Amino acid sequence: MRKVLEHCPSCGGKLEITRLNCTDCETIILGRYAPCPFCSLTPESVSFLESFIRCRGNVKEMERELGISYWTIRRKIDELIAALGLEAAPAPPEDTPPALDILERVNRGELSAAEASRLLTELRAAS
Repeated sequence: MRKVLEHCPSCGGKLEITRLNCTDCETIILGRYAPCPFCSLTPESVSFLESFIRCRGNVKEMERELGISYWTIRRKIDELIAALGLEAAPAPPEDTPPALDILERVNRGELSAAEASRLLTELRAAS
């Protein structure tokens, strides 16, 4: 089944649903209906949302499944929240400080405390 059109193919104006048909009994319902908020999402956003649900919101699992970083996932979640018209917390800056990234990886269980300590020491020496 096709996705509901959101904009007029002729002038680009916003469209609304005015007629519904029952595929079983052929009942026709006329009225003015707004599409659901999820209908306006891009195919990429729908795919990301499906992954989020499949992973039960586990960002670490999404990192493995999608092959993208924690911060990219957070940004995409914030974009989804905004696209759905919901309140979103401010997104973290794109350029995450390396020390914060190391601490986040410890928090997610990707690094041990000893590995993180070594990386932080190297980072401090390089500065």
